[in-house]
Amino acid sequence: MSKQSKRREALVYHAKPSPGKIQVVPTKKYASQRDLSLAYSPGVAEPCLEIAKDVNNVYKYTAKGNLVAVISNGTAVLGLGNIGPEASKPVMEGKGLLFKIFADIDVFDIEVNTENIEEFIQTVKMIAPTFGGINLEDIKAPEAFEIERRLKEELDIPVMHDDQHGTAIISAAALLNALELSNKKIDQVQIVISGAGAAAISCTRLYQAFGAKSENIVMLDSKGVIRQDRNDLTSEKAEFASHRNIDTLEEAMENADVFIGLSKADIVTPNMLLSMKENPIVFAMANPDPEIDYQLAVDTRKDIIMATGRSDHPNQVNNVLGFPFIFRGALDVRATKINEAMKMAAVKALANLAKEPVPEQVNVAYGETRLTFGKEYIIPKPFDPRLIAEVPPAVAKAAMESGVAKEPIENWEKYKDELLERLGSDNKIVRLLLNRAKINPKRVVFSEADQLDVLKAAQIVHDEGIAIPILLGRRDAIEKLKEEIEFDADVEIIDPKSDEEEARKDKYAKAYWEQRKRRGETLYSAQKIMRERNYFAAMMVNEGDADAMISGYSRSYPSVVKPVLELIGLAPDSTRIATTNVMMTKRGPMFLSDTAININPSAEDLTKIAQMTAGVVKMFGVEPVMAMISYSNFGSSKNQTATKVREAVSYLHKRHPNLAVDGELQSDFALNREMLQEIFPFSKLAGKKVNTLIFPNLESANITYKLLKELNNSDSIGPIMMGLRKPVHILQLGASVDEIVNMTAIAVIDAQQKERKELEIKAALEK
Repeated sequence: MSKQSKRREALVYHAKPSPGKIQVVPTKKYASQRDLSLAYSPGVAEPCLEIAKDVNNVYKYTAKGNLVAVISNGTAVLGLGNIGPEASKPVMEGKGLLFKIFADIDVFDIEVNTENIEEFIQTVKMIAPTFGGINLEDIKAPEAFEIERRLKEELDIPVMHDDQHGTAIISAAALLNALELSNKKIDQVQIVISGAGAAAISCTRLYQAFGAKSENIVMLDSKGVIRQDRNDLTSEKAEFASHRNIDTLEEAMENADVFIGLSKADIVTPNMLLSMKENPIVFAMANPDPEIDYQLAVDTRKDIIMATGRSDHPNQVNNVLGFPFIFRGALDVRATKINEAMKMAAVKALANLAKEPVPEQVNVAYGETRLTFGKEYIIPKPFDPRLIAEVPPAVAKAAMESGVAKEPIENWEKYKDELLERLGSDNKIVRLLLNRAKINPKRVVFSEADQLDVLKAAQIVHDEGIAIPILLGRRDAIEKLKEEIEFDADVEIIDPKSDEEEARKDKYAKAYWEQRKRRGETLYSAQKIMRERNYFAAMMVNEGDADAMISGYSRSYPSVVKPVLELIGLAPDSTRIATTNVMMTKRGPMFLSDTAININPSAEDLTKIAQMTAGVVKMFGVEPVMAMISYSNFGSSKNQTATKVREAVSYLHKRHPNLAVDGELQSDFALNREMLQEIFPFSKLAGKKVNTLIFPNLESANITYKLLKELNNSDSIGPIMMGLRKPVHILQLGASVDEIVNMTAIAVIDAQQKERKELEIKAALEK
């Protein structure tokens, strides 16, 4: 994608369908006059009076306890510098988005039009009663130090400047683990800090809190080593002035154990790395390009433990591992501040989490067989679902033990359960999906690439590295649309009706004829049918010229399924095909089957659909908890529709006793844990959170998923085809660009899995 195209995409993203990235959503009913009279006048007077009696009641009756202000004056934005308060607003909204999706914390972003320290402090103090916490953002040093210090002293709610402390907390956790792996002690290692801004100062102070010695630390700014004999130092820099008679980074790196980079790209050379001690620890965290290229560093020193700020290398030091969860823990005990004890608790929690067995969901997301604590895994991954259940409790406990918690937590298990419930409001599974596809992108043929939305999706998957698109359709139309959307990448375009493809069409026709000659096909009819794009695309996958296929955007589902079934056929271990849809709901991802193929499945069919769906759920890194849905509960109806569901459940219980599945169940009982536990405590699903629904027929499944999609504005991935020999996936008519992108990622992951399975079978046969 060209620079201009990327710029336009970013602007459209922020402008459409409504400007900005966040909004205020009511949390109470407001449909009736009664609701409105409770929400405002006269009902609102009652909580006002209660708060007037005791100001602490504001946490009971308002959103203050879960509301954080992200506040900036825009003086040090990302890599953009001093761009002013208005220009900083997109960044602050983005920070608010991260708070919400990672820790379910609500945010108002506040942009303050002043560079005067006193004016800024007074502004924040005056609006502080609105908020449960203050996140200072993108304020230039040295003013940021004074602003944070004063606000922490003068306010009774948590205040943190994430630019300072976020990187410090994450990198400190990584450093503790790197030191453990290299068998070094923090009070003995020689540390070089390249950079002397807010983040570097905060990192160094936190390392010292864990035992690093000031005499073992050398810090550099743009003028070189910060020495005691320099007369141009701020008070913060002077705190770390070295007594050593050295001036350059090259000199500082000699015999150093640790390098911490918070400066600029490509300032560390291979020779500098070679001059470091055995098992060097190098955190090159300049973004987007580190102080030394990752591959160059690991090629130079095989014994290096390396971290960067980038997601495409191991050990990403990412602030999102810290600030959402630190504020979550602080808010949940109504901490009056975020103190050193709380930050250190977050460090230890992150460091310890990296040593624990990694959930399959995380392994799946990063395409790993098994992530284990070691040189390439010293810090948890941002997608790790355990973060919310580990870091906030550690922070909350530290707040309680250090005496700054106003509302101590008594039941820690209940608190952890509540934290895990908060994950349901996020679409993390989509990010996991895309991330996994990018690890090993496959060739995907788009059989309707002359449709604008399909081509836009192909452009996205190409630019994001999700897949290698092959564009099928009228060449002139595709090239015209490519020019229109500035899709200037050199990708393969195939027009099945053109004379250029005669050789390939002839090859495919002969292969198709061999397959179907005893079913009424002639070679002539096979040659004719290869001009149809879905037959052509399916043959591309069959013949290994593509790894997967996406179709269905502009044609009815049955018309696309027909050539797929004729050409692709069932997987060796399948007796039928089916589909499942993944719905992104407030309670988390829900898998619904069968949404597109089997009109009235038998009991045996339902068992197969349930088994295949369980496999897809596991493909997403989720453990399936399955309810077999009906209009009755556990034998309350003798009708055939309910009976077949009961029979399917009985079969699954006998043949797959470890699968969490039960029914027949009405949908409300399946989704309401408390109700199910109370009325049907004997159920295998009692006390469990159901994430998969198997419906008794196509009608009920299809209606349900489309109702969810339209009424709740739920994102959907699917229908995901199950049981086919090759990775082919069919879109719903008129699918959105995002839905096509997500389905492409599914197709890539499907291809990855089928390739892995083929290799395993081949290896087993060779043995």
